[in-house]
Amino acid sequence: MKTLYLRIYLTVVAVLLLFALLSGWLFQRNMDQVRALDRAAWSERLAGWAELAQEVLPPPSAPPAEQAAVLEDWSQRLRLPLALDDAAGQPLAASAAFERWAGHGGRRIRLALADGRTLWVLRPPRPEGRPPAAGPLGPLHGPGVPREPPWWLGGGGLAAALVVLFVAIAAGAYPVVRRLTRRLEALRRGVETFGDGQLSHRVAVDGRDEVAALAASFNRAAERIESLVRSHQSLLANASHELRSPLARLRMALSLWDTDAPEARPARRAEIERNIRELDALVDEVLLASRLQAAPDLERAPVDLLGLAAEEAALLGAEVEGEALVVPGDERLLRRAVRNLLENARRYAPEQPPSVQVVQSGDAAELRVCDRGPGVPADQRERIFEPFYRLPGHAEHAGGVGLGLSLVRQIAQRHGGQARCEPRDGGGSCFVLRLPRG
Repeated sequence: MKTLYLRIYLTVVAVLLLFALLSGWLFQRNMDQVRALDRAAWSERLAGWAELAQEVLPPPSAPPAEQAAVLEDWSQRLRLPLALDDAAGQPLAASAAFERWAGHGGRRIRLALADGRTLWVLRPPRPEGRPPAAGPLGPLHGPGVPREPPWWLGGGGLAAALVVLFVAIAAGAYPVVRRLTRRLEALRRGVETFGDGQLSHRVAVDGRDEVAALAASFNRAAERIESLVRSHQSLLANASHELRSPLARLRMALSLWDTDAPEARPARRAEIERNIRELDALVDEVLLASRLQAAPDLERAPVDLLGLAAEEAALLGAEVEGEALVVPGDERLLRRAVRNLLENARRYAPEQPPSVQVVQSGDAAELRVCDRGPGVPADQRERIFEPFYRLPGHAEHAGGVGLGLSLVRQIAQRHGGQARCEPRDGGGSCFVLRLPRG
């Protein structure tokens, strides 16, 4: 992942590298100017030395021995290795110091004399840490020779370097920082738009850094919130619709209470109590569905699935068989799921009690509740798990409001499992609750 801190770090390093290269170039340019000044000063001194040598050396017609003696004398006076060539370039004489240092390197300086001869001055290599000896002619830099370094090597140069560094870093970091802030501004606008009620709004995920990860996290959270809000809206709308029927029946029963004959009132009371129980069950299932959608996590504990199924089946006289399997989960919710499956089986097959079986299936436990009812068509086996959905042709007097199986699937999913409907051999249906054991 191209992280944001790495991009900022590489930007700063690149700017500092550019600054270092620019500083090195300025330093090299300054050194070249210093060398040019040095050469100019040496040229002036060499011209003076050439005039002096022209005056003190014997004429070209003098014997070589005489020229060598004078050359040796001036070599000792000046403490400089000297050598002399004739007009044809042939060696005439060389001082002892010249011969001694000639094989050890050093720089040879050529002085052309007016009579055609050439005087050679040897600058022997200087030992580390020792300045060259200054002869009677004085050091290299005398009065009138510029010695002050250029202004950019002094205090003014340091200030200018800091200004250049600041401008370079600011100019190099601006595009990265501006792009980052622009993306953050887009993310802020997206959050504000979502907060204003446009739940379908999502922000653009650009790149693979922390800002992109934040945008992706926001989109996932927004999708989850939109799903929860839509689900709650649908739940509320359907619950409001389902509440109308028992309330209307209650209102009708109460309006007829005073006109009923005394012997008809027990039946009317039973009808009112049945409608109240239906209302109570509907409110209870709506609240449970809402809690399942809003709860962040479940409190899990070991649950004996076979024992739990036996307790619930005993209330309906259902048969239970299978293995004693333990699953981690919320016992209250699992008990509610088993109860809903048993009540659903009794509702559609009241003549024959359902059968319950607990078996091991791979790394999961399966609880199967089978009935001998009319069965569920293949194209309806998924839809029956939708909230408030009932099979076509099943009237309200059959009982239930279409939330029982929806709660079963939600409970299974919250436990990391699943719920499904299968056809049963010989007629009827089998509802399977599959739960992981670990």
